[in-house]
Amino acid sequence: MLIAQQKLKENIAEYILYMYQIEDVIRAYHFDLNKIMEKYVKPQLPDPSFYSSYSQWYDGLIRGMHSQKIEEKGHLHQIQEVMVELSFLHNTLLNISKDEKYKGVYERASDAIQDFREKSNLKEKNDIELIFHAMYMKLLLRLQKKEINTESEEAFDNMRVMIAYLSRAYHQMKNGELTFFNN
Repeated sequence: MLIAQQKLKENIAEYILYMYQIEDVIRAYHFDLNKIMEKYVKPQLPDPSFYSSYSQWYDGLIRGMHSQKIEEKGHLHQIQEVMVELSFLHNTLLNISKDEKYKGVYERASDAIQDFREKSNLKEKNDIELIFHAMYMKLLLRLQKKEINTESEEAFDNMRVMIAYLSRAYHQMKNGELTFFNN
């Protein structure tokens, strides 16, 4: 909860990846709030006084996942809304403001995006969603201590740079600091 709030303010890309992980944790514990709290949250709590707040937060996520019928796959509406904003921003930077730096990082990542699209079952996803799924896959591989070959690591790095640029632009946009026509 506290981590999600901090990431939402500071790094939208990390927030999305964190929330993907939280959704998977909830699924792994079969939506059992008591098990989530006792086995996953409690051992990590910075202070026992946060227990109630975390319990309410996880309960809200569980209820949201049930009501949105994403028990097996999919993402919460709140995450999807951010993804839509990032996709619009991506298209704005490329096609309206014609941000040359962003175009460059996108071009460096485009082969990796297409390769991932071809190898995945996510062909209908837009580039931004696809990259987040790729980054989440990399996170899972790291957590499983699986080796990532040099070519894949380079592809992930190109996508990471693109998402980092987009994330920074997102926070600038949200703070009213981003002007689309002065690039």
